[in-house]
Amino acid sequence: MKYGEKEIAEASLEAWDNPYPDRDYRIEINFPEFTCLCPRSGYPDFATIKINYIPGEKIIELKSLKLYLNSYRDVYISHEAVTNKIYDDLKKILNPRFIEVIGDFNPRGNVKTVIKISSES
Repeated sequence: MKYGEKEIAEASLEAWDNPYPDRDYRIEINFPEFTCLCPRSGYPDFATIKINYIPGEKIIELKSLKLYLNSYRDVYISHEAVTNKIYDDLKKILNPRFIEVIGDFNPRGNVKTVIKISSES
């Protein structure tokens, strides 16, 4: 196993203390190289995962997020399930004031899917 594969296999989300917990500010993260596998066909699905949040006491450590998102590349999971799972995992570890996760999936078979989950929903 190569070192990158090992890091991805051992990935877990890590939260850091927010340096400005008394201030409302927005963090926007884009991950344009997300991949997972279609649970029906096994074909790869490609997406941009967008994460927007207003932190509370914690912020996400970016390398842990990158490795966590890369851990889906060999997982058979639907667009809806993976976007909701990312949302749930981030909400649980961060407990942010606001969070939105968008799975913007590339077209496949002439169909484009965008999944949006927000704490305002």
